[in-house]
Amino acid sequence: MKKLLPALFLAALMTAQAEDKKPAAAEGKPWKQWFSDGKLDGFTIVSGTASYKIEDGVLVGTTTEGSPNSFLMSPSFKDFELEFEVKVDDALNSGVQVRSHLAKEGDPAPEGAKKPLPAGRLYGPQCEIAVNGTAGDFYDEARRGTWWSELTQTKDAVRTEAAKAAFKKGEWNQYRIVVKGDHYQSFVNGVKAADFKQANDPEGHIGFQVHGIKKGTGPFSVRWKNVKIKEL
Repeated sequence: MKKLLPALFLAALMTAQAEDKKPAAAEGKPWKQWFSDGKLDGFTIVSGTASYKIEDGVLVGTTTEGSPNSFLMSPSFKDFELEFEVKVDDALNSGVQVRSHLAKEGDPAPEGAKKPLPAGRLYGPQCEIAVNGTAGDFYDEARRGTWWSELTQTKDAVRTEAAKAAFKKGEWNQYRIVVKGDHYQSFVNGVKAADFKQANDPEGHIGFQVHGIKKGTGPFSVRWKNVKIKEL
């Protein structure tokens, strides 16, 4: 038994040294929960005048008649994974901006845009929230004015019938958005809804959208809960 002790000690020492040499975990930073504490700290309403409030941990965005598209804008992020559940009134279109940019006074027209944008306008990739079969696709908000699935020629491969049918009217729908390097992906209720690459926006804001509405309509609301983000 005495002869085994040095061998056991040596094995334990070698194991400890091996653990020290292991690379850091690649999962990124811990998950961070948003809005569950009832606060909107660090967020700013831009582009419009829709209202945002938190009710029992649920972010509620409500239309204001006469307002253009509004966004509850976060600080800037590079690579991240974003998860949330969302429910939207059938008559309202919504979305979540990722790696988006806030136009400033005197800025030239963004690449792909026909003219300069008004100061305070948020623009860039938006993951769609809608009941019309486009949920999960990415729209180039206020810039190119078209779908990234078309710009990157991924529509036929990814925008399948299952993707178009993934979003459920009147229900809570689970979204997962992963943006890493030039690679963008989205999943709606576990169904892949977008998968493309574009290197134009390496960093930018996340923005929770309340769409503008026609005069004499509304008010309409969109709700997000269990919102969490992990930087990669």
